[in-house]
Order: sequence, then C-alpha cells, then structure tokens
Amino acid sequence: MKDAGIQDGDLLVIDKAQEPKDGCVAVCAIDGEFTLKRLVVEKDGIYLMPANAEFKPIKITEENDFLVWGVVAYVVHKVR
Repeated sequence: MKDAGIQDGDLLVIDKAQEPKDGCVAVCAIDGEFTLKRLVVEKDGIYLMPANAEFKPIKITEENDFLVWGVVAYVVHKVR
C-alpha cells in the first residue's frame, strides 16, 4: 500500500466496528489469507484494489471465502 502512504513497518489502527464503504482501506480475509487493500464497490461486484503497481486487483466472487476484518482508522509512521 505504498502508493496510499502506508509503508512497511507502519502501525495500523483497525476499527472492526466501522462499516466498510467504497473507497476505504481495509484488512480483508480472502480464502484464508489476510490482505490490506482499498475496497471498490461497483455494479458488477466488489474489488480489492492494491496501492502498489506490483499487485493486481482482486475481484470478489461467490466462490471466495471473503470477510472484511476491519477498516483502517489511523496509520502511525515510524520516525526514520
């Protein structure tokens, strides 16, 4: 998520009570693995969008075991 200002080593405050919305950054569980992505809700479905050109978007389908675990509320950057 480097293009969203989230760097390796940053601390994230995750709000599990916050309702996930289009455009939010969320911790998601998909098929048994956790990932941090921006949620994009479109007419044809939900997409998990990376903020790093090295990764591809993920379209959520009925076959996926999918859960939004929590929404990123704050990012704490380490002083380098």
